[in-house]
Amino acid sequence: MGLCLCLGAAQAQPAAQEVDVRQLWQLIDYVAVDYGGAVSQGRVVSEGEYAEMREFTQNAEEQSHALPLSSSQQAIAAAVADLRAAVDRKADGPEVARLAQIANGLLLGAYPIPVAPKVLPDLAHGQKLYAKTCASCHGAAGNADGPGAAALDPKPIAFNDPRRARTRSLMALYQAVSQGVSGTSMPGFAASSEEDRWALAFYVGTLSQDDSMRARGQQLWQTDRSLKALFPDMAAVTMTTEEAAARATSADTARAITAYLRSHPAAIEAGEPSGLALARRRLKESLEALHAGNRVVAAQMALSSYLDGFEPSEPALGARNKSLLTAVEDAMLNYRSAVSAGSPERADAIAKQLDQLFARVESQLSAAAADPATTFLGAMTILLREGVEALLIVIGMIAFLKKAQRPDALRPVHIGWISALILGGATWAVATYLIALSGASREVTEGVGSVFAAAVLLGVGLWMHQKSSAGRWQAYLREKMTTAMSRRSAWALFALSFIAVYREVFETVLFYSALAADGNGGALLAGFAAAALLLALIARVLLRTSARMQVGKFFSITSVLVAILAVILIGKGVAGLQEAGWIGVYPISGPRIEVLGLIPTAETVVAQIIVLIIALGGFGMNILGARKR
Repeated sequence: MGLCLCLGAAQAQPAAQEVDVRQLWQLIDYVAVDYGGAVSQGRVVSEGEYAEMREFTQNAEEQSHALPLSSSQQAIAAAVADLRAAVDRKADGPEVARLAQIANGLLLGAYPIPVAPKVLPDLAHGQKLYAKTCASCHGAAGNADGPGAAALDPKPIAFNDPRRARTRSLMALYQAVSQGVSGTSMPGFAASSEEDRWALAFYVGTLSQDDSMRARGQQLWQTDRSLKALFPDMAAVTMTTEEAAARATSADTARAITAYLRSHPAAIEAGEPSGLALARRRLKESLEALHAGNRVVAAQMALSSYLDGFEPSEPALGARNKSLLTAVEDAMLNYRSAVSAGSPERADAIAKQLDQLFARVESQLSAAAADPATTFLGAMTILLREGVEALLIVIGMIAFLKKAQRPDALRPVHIGWISALILGGATWAVATYLIALSGASREVTEGVGSVFAAAVLLGVGLWMHQKSSAGRWQAYLREKMTTAMSRRSAWALFALSFIAVYREVFETVLFYSALAADGNGGALLAGFAAAALLLALIARVLLRTSARMQVGKFFSITSVLVAILAVILIGKGVAGLQEAGWIGVYPISGPRIEVLGLIPTAETVVAQIIVLIIALGGFGMNILGARKR
């Protein structure tokens, strides 16, 4: 009965709760698919399969009582008990399938798990995997006549059997690959890559279909709009069986459309909404889940509304209307806070506000392209805004090392910021010509980079202040002039220089890509050149000023500046991780001053206060220690 495969590519195991839910879902689905082969018209036609159905429903009932606590747990257990009772009394196959679908619907509603692939399945790769690892048992064409089939008890499934194929979903095939099937020769391969398992499931799901069905399905998909409502997304393709589709349309149409979509999953993505349309859909789905009492799904859809729907528009909107971008970001954070608090009324009000903001965003982005003067100013201010922060950190490092008379230590600093610029250029090329960077990857990159830089800068600032307040900088310089730089310190200098510059280059790349879409290439380059010239002048002034400054005063002023930068960066870092969904959101009243990293949420403000307290406390201890000495 099992798929005979052996896939490699180790992967992290799912969380325990997710595994339990998947196993229960699989047991129930297996009964829905195979019960018809055990009982017909109230009579047992296969004693072995009927015994298996009874065993599976008994196990399912036990597992339903062991689920994590939930408001729906008792309803799920009752639905599974009804399913077991139907199997015990030898009910008809359609009734058992209906009860199984009810139970699994309740299960996924209460304990959401991913039910669709994250990337488009590669059916050609799935075919190769099947030929290499499955055909020996299931046969080259899925007839269950492979050379290894005779030794198996029970026998492997015939994937080209139309009766079973009508009631089997792609999700069920994926589960069989991932978890195995208890009591059969099919082991689980949860350690195999998710992409391999989905590719194999999609390919196996096509073995009962032929080219004529697929051609008919393609024609229907292109002409019958109602089918797009039946299969709105990839999850519908993986979860909907041919039998279920036939209840919403004719049997012939269901057979043809499932044949086409399983063999051409890209057709679903081609019709998927994107941008603000996707943001609105996910927001609607989030509200529906919240009103249904399912906060987990509501939170997931709210995050997707921002990251998958709105966030890709951020660079273009930020280049045209920064205040509108800020308003949308604040509203999205407030909406997610309302979801986390389980407040449907507040969420409804914020959703209405977001709909109005989205309309303004659409108007802004659909307006004619910016004129050359606007593009020039945008390019110049963006690079200045992002560049000054990185410049302060790198110039501070260079000035410090020159004061310490350590020219050998300048090399890793220069390699760091030059590498960041080169990687920034590569990022632009990748984001422009190869792939679209996801919203989550952008926010995580900026957030993690900011938090890392803030932590390093805080430590550096406290250390520099200690030297200046204790008057020990002269001894320190003498020591450093005679001490060779270790490999660890070189890597530390490189890392700080690289992170400080790359996080700013990364954001600049996103905004410049948006400005480039307006077509004013000359104005864009002119704005870039003007900003680069201004940054070079600022760098020169800072280096000359620091060179003339007394060493003790330099240490003292720089330590304060570095601590302030740490406070700013921790605020920006926490905000980025909030937008990526890594940290919760609790909005508070107050101004939003991005240049200071001040975002009106409790998490960002608390993080900044903690860093500020550490800095002030460290400075105070340094001063007291110097006075005692």
